[in-house]
Amino acid sequence: MAATRTMRRAVSDAEKVKRRDDILAAAKKVFSKRGFASTTVADVAKAAHLSYGSIYWYFDSKEALFHELMDGEERALRETISSRMSTLDAADSGEALFRAAVTGTFEFFETDKAMVRLLFRDAHSLGGRFERHLGGIYERFINDIEASIVAAQRRGDIVDAPPRMIAFSVAALIGQIALRRLTTDDGLDAAVVADFVVSLVLDGLRPR
Repeated sequence: MAATRTMRRAVSDAEKVKRRDDILAAAKKVFSKRGFASTTVADVAKAAHLSYGSIYWYFDSKEALFHELMDGEERALRETISSRMSTLDAADSGEALFRAAVTGTFEFFETDKAMVRLLFRDAHSLGGRFERHLGGIYERFINDIEASIVAAQRRGDIVDAPPRMIAFSVAALIGQIALRRLTTDDGLDAAVVADFVVSLVLDGLRPR
C-alpha cells in the first residue's frame, strides 16, 4: 500500500486558505461516500493527501469539519438560487420567480450530488445537533422557496393557500427527485426536471 504523501505545512495566508479548502473538498467526498459515522479523520487525511495530524491544524474535530462543510454547502446552494432569481426583474411574473428558484435548486443539486446525499439521505441518521444543523439548512432552503411562493401569490399567479405549507411540499418533492436521481439516470437535465416540477405544482395551485 502506498504511503500517504506528506505535504509541507502551509505558511502564507493564501496557502492556509487553499489547504483548508482542500481538506473540506476531501471531507465532502469521503462523507458522501461513507457517511458521517463511518468516516474517520484519518480517512479525510488520506483523501486530502495529508498526514493525520495536519487536519487538526485547521479543524478541532471531525464534527467541526462536518459543520463547516455543511455551512459552506448551504451558502453555495442559496447563492445559486439567488443568482438564478437575480436574472429576473420586477416585471416578471410570480410564476417566473418560482420557476427560477426551483431551476436554480435542481441545477445546484445536479452539480453537487454529495450535498444531496448528506442533506436528504444521511441527515436523519446523524442525530442530535447534526440533525438540527441539517434541519436548519433544510428550513432555510424552504424559506427561499416560500419567498418565491409569496411573490407569486401577490401577483395572483398561485392560489391563496398557506405559503409555508406549499413551500414545504415543493421542497419535499425536490428533495425526493434529487435523491432518486443519484442512482437513476432519467436522461433529463436539471432545467427539464425543474420545468416538470413547476408545471406539476402550478396545475394544482392556480386560482380557479
